[in-house]
Amino acid sequence: MPIYKAPVEDVSFLLNDVFQIDRYDNLPGFSDASADVREAILGEAAKLAEEVLQPLNRTGDLEGCTRHDDGRVSTPKGFKEAFKQVAEGGWLGLSAPAEYGGQGLPVTLSQVVTEFLSSANMAFSMYGGLTMGAAAALLVHGKPEQKKMFLPKMVAGEWTGTMNLTEPQCGTDLGLLRTKAVKQADGSYKITGTKIFISSGEHDLADNIIHLVLARIEGAPSGIKGVSLFVVPKILVNADGSLGARNGVTCGSIEHKMGIHGNSTCVMNYDGATGWLIGEENKGMQGMFVMMNEARLGVAVQGLAQSEVAYQNAAAYARDRLQGRALSGAKAPDKPADPIIVHPDVRRTLLTIRAFNEAARAMVVWTALKSDVAHRSSDPKDRQEADDHMGLMTPIMKGVMTDVGFSNAVLAQQMYGGHGYIAEHGMEQFVRDARIAMLYEGANGIQALDLVGRKLPRDGGRAVMAFFGEVAGFAKEHGADEAMKPFVAPLGTALGHLQQATTWLMQNAMMKPDNAGAAATDYMQLFGLVTFAYMWARMAKVTQDKIAGSGATPYLTTKLVTGRFFMERMLPETALHLARIQTGCATTMELAAEAF
Repeated sequence: MPIYKAPVEDVSFLLNDVFQIDRYDNLPGFSDASADVREAILGEAAKLAEEVLQPLNRTGDLEGCTRHDDGRVSTPKGFKEAFKQVAEGGWLGLSAPAEYGGQGLPVTLSQVVTEFLSSANMAFSMYGGLTMGAAAALLVHGKPEQKKMFLPKMVAGEWTGTMNLTEPQCGTDLGLLRTKAVKQADGSYKITGTKIFISSGEHDLADNIIHLVLARIEGAPSGIKGVSLFVVPKILVNADGSLGARNGVTCGSIEHKMGIHGNSTCVMNYDGATGWLIGEENKGMQGMFVMMNEARLGVAVQGLAQSEVAYQNAAAYARDRLQGRALSGAKAPDKPADPIIVHPDVRRTLLTIRAFNEAARAMVVWTALKSDVAHRSSDPKDRQEADDHMGLMTPIMKGVMTDVGFSNAVLAQQMYGGHGYIAEHGMEQFVRDARIAMLYEGANGIQALDLVGRKLPRDGGRAVMAFFGEVAGFAKEHGADEAMKPFVAPLGTALGHLQQATTWLMQNAMMKPDNAGAAATDYMQLFGLVTFAYMWARMAKVTQDKIAGSGATPYLTTKLVTGRFFMERMLPETALHLARIQTGCATTMELAAEAF
């Protein structure tokens, strides 16, 4: 059976030592998250993930969700009780505003807890994750009466939330949607249409489900400029907050899908359902983007989470599985064979996964702190810089972390040989579950196009230039430090590759847009590698300082070796991505469509 242990020590190292979270105590909510409080939260979150959610992961995958004839959906055995435990523990509202029943703690803490829960049980964690994404959209764009009616119950986990975008004929191009909204005399709307791929669309975990639905008001402009956002509860809510009649929204079916079987991915039918406008007419994407950006960061964490749990199981298996002898001579002469951990290629595979996991986790914490600054700082300049960072890094995190997370799940499966293909070891589930993260909340090719087409040129390139300046400044500051040269020198080379790629795009994409399209995915991956390298350089500096101050520990020694492996064996791929980018789009676009 699969195992999982939350990486509490690594998270504590990042929060306390690398990013020094206590420096942010001037921001609202941070002073409440003292070192003792953080330790308690991480410990309890680890216990919840390891003891409650992880045991339900395989059984939930095997059982899946069941749709009944009346449209109701039952979740797998144990999910309802586990969700109640999550809700009553205040985990959904960890960083939600106190005025709506949340604890108001930093988003940074929520993000690391999200990793634990998603590693333990990705399908289950989606119910809560989507709820808080919907709550975020309501918080920013909802009317006061909407916030008062829905947010306290959602934060408490008594009600859950969803996002309803996709239709059979439109996914990324939401301007093609056909769901219509007809305004009523009382100011409400009647919503009619069909939505597909709706995660957590119907279930038995909560008393009500609050759907956020994109629809087109009668007479609205065509395309994306005519799309509005509505809040459509499964059960209508009376003026006193009690539940009333069932609304005209039902689950038509549950999608038959590759993974995340424990999450109810539904076809949702809206048949004159009553809904209320969120924000302004025809400005629905503003509200939906709040939720989509929250979801994209959550999905990035899912990529890391599946990579982490797959790694833990593969490493444990490699220490125990006996096959062959070490090339340098037997390491376990008292046994019929050596454990496969002695073989260089096994170690290469495991270190490849681990080096990504630790860099990606650092990137999550770094970016989560920027989110807190963007939403909580009173300094306009700090808020702007943090918002720039979030805009630039969101497509990189979503695209790169889910691409690599899936690849790493496959690598971890490979460690088991044929046993990895057999269900009871759990590795094939990690592969199946990880695959969806590359697809939903904007497929990764779209993330790459968003990065190249929108985020790079935004505000005259202000965000990317700030990133270049920060990384170059770090490299210059520590370039003369002999101990840091194994980290700083490769970082400088990789940053140079990214700057060359950026310059090439500036010179070649405007005149020939297909150059940007052909380069986008390689550019996104290149950017991700440089960011991970920067994370590793920062972690290495702190690690070396701690060793110099209080001596080496197994954790610190392992950290440095893993970081050097990344710099030596993984970061050189930046040259490959640069070479691909600079070839342009000629061969990519040369063939006629009929030739494919």
